[in-house]
Amino acid sequence: MLFATAMGLFAGSCQNGTKAPEEKFKYLADEFADIKVIRYQIPGWDSLTVEQKGYIYHLSEAAKCGRDIYWDQNFKYGLKIRKVLETIFDKYQGEKESEDYKNFVVYAKRVFFSNGIHHHYAEDKFIPGCSIDFFKKLMVESGQEGLTAEILPILFDPAIYPQRKNTTGKGDLLLESAVNFYDGVTKSEAEAFYAKMEDPKDTKPVSYGLNSKLVKKDGKIYEDVYKVGGLYGAAIEKIIFHLEKASEVAENDVQKNYIAKLIEYYKTGDLKTWDAYNIAWVQDTVSQVDFINGFIENYNDPMGMKATWESLVNFKDLEASKRTDIISKNAQWFEDNSPVDAQYKKKEVKGVSAKVITVAQLGGDSYPVSPLGINLPNADWIRKDYGSKSVTIANIGDAYDKAAEEAPKNMTNEFSWDEAEITLAKEYGSLTNNLHTDLHECLGHASGQLRAGTSSNALKEFSSALEEARADIFALYYVADPKLVELGVIPNADAYKAEYNSYIRNGIFTQFVRIDLGKTVTQAHMQGRKMIAEWCYEKGKGKAAVKSEGASADVIEKRVRDGKTYFVINDYAKLRELFGTLLNELQRIKSEGDYAAGKNLILTYGVNIDPILHKELKERYASLNLKPYGGFINPEIVPVEKDGKVIDYKVEYPDDFLKQMLEYGKKYSFL
Repeated sequence: MLFATAMGLFAGSCQNGTKAPEEKFKYLADEFADIKVIRYQIPGWDSLTVEQKGYIYHLSEAAKCGRDIYWDQNFKYGLKIRKVLETIFDKYQGEKESEDYKNFVVYAKRVFFSNGIHHHYAEDKFIPGCSIDFFKKLMVESGQEGLTAEILPILFDPAIYPQRKNTTGKGDLLLESAVNFYDGVTKSEAEAFYAKMEDPKDTKPVSYGLNSKLVKKDGKIYEDVYKVGGLYGAAIEKIIFHLEKASEVAENDVQKNYIAKLIEYYKTGDLKTWDAYNIAWVQDTVSQVDFINGFIENYNDPMGMKATWESLVNFKDLEASKRTDIISKNAQWFEDNSPVDAQYKKKEVKGVSAKVITVAQLGGDSYPVSPLGINLPNADWIRKDYGSKSVTIANIGDAYDKAAEEAPKNMTNEFSWDEAEITLAKEYGSLTNNLHTDLHECLGHASGQLRAGTSSNALKEFSSALEEARADIFALYYVADPKLVELGVIPNADAYKAEYNSYIRNGIFTQFVRIDLGKTVTQAHMQGRKMIAEWCYEKGKGKAAVKSEGASADVIEKRVRDGKTYFVINDYAKLRELFGTLLNELQRIKSEGDYAAGKNLILTYGVNIDPILHKELKERYASLNLKPYGGFINPEIVPVEKDGKVIDYKVEYPDDFLKQMLEYGKKYSFL
């Protein structure tokens, strides 16, 4: 599972990850539409051995070789459209100063950023800002006239493939979604297909459908499996090539063992082999360098079953990981003291490990938009029997923070009620945000257990939003626990309030700057945050122990001053009680597979936005001149040769997003 909430070092460089101290590293590289593109550094690169750098290099190449897979999974015309754009940049020789051309460039960058023509977060199709006639001219003058009749309607007609996932509630969930996991298959047909596969008595089920496309042809339904010799085979072969090269310079035999299992899985497509790989991988808590690579997260599948391809290469931040080590070593205490029904708690928490990492390369569904935390593997039975790995990504969070510092205005000042909230955020906001990520990934996703006989797919299309909400609220409940002060990971008993302020403000109000007026919330993490905040807002009415003059008796109070709306917490202790109550219910829903109750929570509290508040928010945000979404340019890891042999690897930090996209298109296109 990915923790995708966006939240420094000035040293960093074009040579070996270091830079001359007199030069200040610039984090913000580009801005367009609603997007900012950020550069991130790889601190600690010089502390690695040459072998570790080589291991990271080949894993990073593997991370880029699967790029085409993700594009094709997002939309069946995605690769064709991307190649149309790449060809225009490569061959068009006409004027480039008009507004139409400038609008074309913005559109192209949006497509590259989203890995397709649908917004990476809101999931709605965005339309080119240039005219259709101008776009046709670009295609004709770059030698692509034969594609205009097919491509232009897809790009310009709002009614054609309007959403990556169909969230309208109208039409068939699968047939009306643009994602490319199903071909001619309805929701009911997909459910029936996999229902026949599942064995309710199997205590170690594979993740059915995880690595395949479900196709209906001549009235018959079958799986087209992602593997060598199967769907995406050409790209998978390139991934395997670099995994084999990485294995040759791996840190130890444990890494070589699970790389071999991953390669076997890619060759066969066997999901039991995927489980064997995950079991071997999750037990490696010693290696400094680590990675994820595969078909992992199912957020983009309307059914919550099929996974997008992604990769992320990293190494452990040894100093910062002392905090997560403390948390993971106390995992059983947190499980035992959870406000969850005893029958749904784990009697023995196994193999929970957590660390703070430095990312060296992002790929697939993690690029250019990176998570801030990860908890894997996703299979509940593997978590129960073997544990899970949790990471907080330090250098990505740091890059977000540093890029925000380069902007003259910020969200905290605009949407905080008073100086006390702002002061709390400045003193403890970064720490408590990182702690929230630690707890979400390390303990939240790893907590609880399914009731015997409950299918891991029981919550269907609401599973992702409910799971992210469950991990979020676990973290919210415990970030305020005195145990964290006792353990020395938080400085005092009031620091947690910075996270409560930020979370409620974001969940109930400010996160919707990312959504166009009149639209609903479709993204799983956003739905989860909204559901939590609005459920607590409603259930907390009249239940606060009022202490400050003029405050209402509501736990969370909506206040208006000078025509501006604010959401203020009047009773932090009561809010924590509400978090505990909802955590108990979310765990019950997951453990029992209560689809109806989960659906009701998300649809009641997690989808619809107050249009008046939304309009106010968008206007206030516009005055700040900020971009709500952020993503990254990957550093380049370059071999250093002497006398024909690689003697080292240096890091270079590109600053041109479009250039990197076009270079990737030439170097890593295999489908």
